[in-house]
Amino acid sequence: MTTTVPSVTSRNPADPSDVLVQIPAPGAFATVDAVERARAAQPGWLIGGAAARSAALGAVAAAIEAAADELSALAVREVGKPLAEARAEVARTVAIWRYHAQAPYEPTGTVHETAVGPGLLLTRRRPYGVAGLITPWNFPFAIPSWKAAPALAAGNTVVLKPAPEATACAQRLASIVEQILPAEVFTVLPGGATEGNALVFAADVVSFTGSTTVGQAVARAATARGIPVQAEMGGLNAAIVLPDADIEQAAVHIAASIAGYAGQKCTATSRVIAVGAAIDPLRDALSEALRSVSVGDPADPATACGPLIDEHARDQVSSAWGGLSVLTGGTVPDLPGWYAAPTLVEKVPPGHRLLREEVFGPVAALLPADDLAHAVRITNLVPYGLVTSVHSAGLDAVLHGLDQLDTGMIRVNAPSTGVDFHLPFGGAKASSHGPREQGRAALEFYTSSRTYTLSPAGTM
Repeated sequence: MTTTVPSVTSRNPADPSDVLVQIPAPGAFATVDAVERARAAQPGWLIGGAAARSAALGAVAAAIEAAADELSALAVREVGKPLAEARAEVARTVAIWRYHAQAPYEPTGTVHETAVGPGLLLTRRRPYGVAGLITPWNFPFAIPSWKAAPALAAGNTVVLKPAPEATACAQRLASIVEQILPAEVFTVLPGGATEGNALVFAADVVSFTGSTTVGQAVARAATARGIPVQAEMGGLNAAIVLPDADIEQAAVHIAASIAGYAGQKCTATSRVIAVGAAIDPLRDALSEALRSVSVGDPADPATACGPLIDEHARDQVSSAWGGLSVLTGGTVPDLPGWYAAPTLVEKVPPGHRLLREEVFGPVAALLPADDLAHAVRITNLVPYGLVTSVHSAGLDAVLHGLDQLDTGMIRVNAPSTGVDFHLPFGGAKASSHGPREQGRAALEFYTSSRTYTLSPAGTM
């Protein structure tokens, strides 16, 4: 009897015959062993002090910056990220490590006077131990870094389980980080569901980014163990366009959010809500803007919309527009790899999957709204609540009309995609579970608060 050994495979989505990685999956026992080795290394990493952690993270930033061209090319090849976006992601990755290199010097608590008698009351934040990180393929350097860098800065050690489709990127990141950090402080463990499950059941704190179904399962498992967990999951993001908006500029921003990186971002725009008289000019401008998006080889610097990550993803996208009124796109380009044309549809019936599921591709629905309040109600109809972009020439709508939006982030006169790594990142409803990521919020997530009471010796 032949036993099939699970494997980890990564292919170039622009050329599926190009296999970057094909290795045996390590399995659950290897995952637990990696966590135990990281746990043994954690006290030394913390006791080494703030200066050592700061210097190490700064050195990681410099090493990633020195390898920027190589890393950008690898992201293009492994996950089909257009070259311009790949370069931008690597630059953001450098900035993330550099930002968190200063975090070890940040205050970790406060001092309070006692209510009665001599002494002091202190609060401190301390690391949990081993941070188990489960990351997706679409930002193969930035997402692992914006989880790992704050965890390490706070004194945790890290075991990272990347998506199989981004294994080569994760391994290359590990080769850089591991040369600088002490042994077992940062470990990359390739694998799939088996390894991910084992990591959730072994780590001391868990951070996940990926699909809603898996994220909810991770959150349940970690919560049952009583350990901190955060899960960043799906989005079904809307762009609201008011009649007073700069329609041409809004169309450019929205087209980039629909079609950039083939729509494979949790912050991509998938619903475009035109308020009142904005509908007709926006229909024309957005259709034209999407037709202007360059589709093709992600290694070409001019390309904005490359391939979908795999054949299943391409088929999911191409089936989403079936039977709908297509304004532009709605085709599968005759190119090697897994491509879909940027697509805009309208007259989408209630309950259609485009209005309730994250398709994760370059397709969006154009929807009319009577007024801003109606647009907000449409925005809130979906199970997700990650980000909403709003396009308007005035501040009244922004300051007074958006309080009822069920989204964690609002971007005004800007694409829904593109977030700042030093600010909290996260959504509402099925988009997020647990505390926010990035910035100071990340440092708080990877540490627990302790309260100390200090009384003079000999006091009663």
